[in-house]
Amino acid sequence: MIKEQQTSENPTIRRRWPLAVQLFASAGILLYLLAVALPPLAGPPPASELANVILQPFRPLVGAISLSHGYRFFAPNPGPGHSIRWTMVTAGGRTLKGVVPDAETDWPRLLYHRRFMISEKIAALVPPPLAPAQIRREATRDWQPFAEDIATHLLTKHSGQEVTLELVEHYLPDTFELKEGRGGDDLTTPLGSYAWRKKASQ
Repeated sequence: MIKEQQTSENPTIRRRWPLAVQLFASAGILLYLLAVALPPLAGPPPASELANVILQPFRPLVGAISLSHGYRFFAPNPGPGHSIRWTMVTAGGRTLKGVVPDAETDWPRLLYHRRFMISEKIAALVPPPLAPAQIRREATRDWQPFAEDIATHLLTKHSGQEVTLELVEHYLPDTFELKEGRGGDDLTTPLGSYAWRKKASQ
């Protein structure tokens, strides 16, 4: 008896995607990988200007799926750290001083890390002191609401009357300076003084 010839197709071949679908899926994967890789490359200075230009069309996608993370912050070559130094006059006339974040009082460690992210956020928005006056004035609209929130929290917590904030960029020594025990001066940028608004007289 003659064996019936099998005419069914190979299941593997039958399940293969059409060429158009393969190209579309490959393009989608490539776009996603670019959206993941570009934000760290185009992050705060020092950063790639080319990556910043290429990132612009991807910003809606990056924002929609929350890919704008600071992975480069944890890279082997991070930039200098920042903190916010404050000086307060309390309602009783005492003078208090502190820093945000505070490694001694911010506990658990996750709290310290989250407050460190606040100072880094403000540092990314504040131009250097030698920047043109016009640029510094325009940038104030971006960073001042964050500074006001910090001042409000400090005034409430310590029953303060007025608080002055400064952004401190901590000097980051290179390898040779570390070996020789040398360092440099921190860069300080004033963020202004804040007090409770007086209520309008009725």
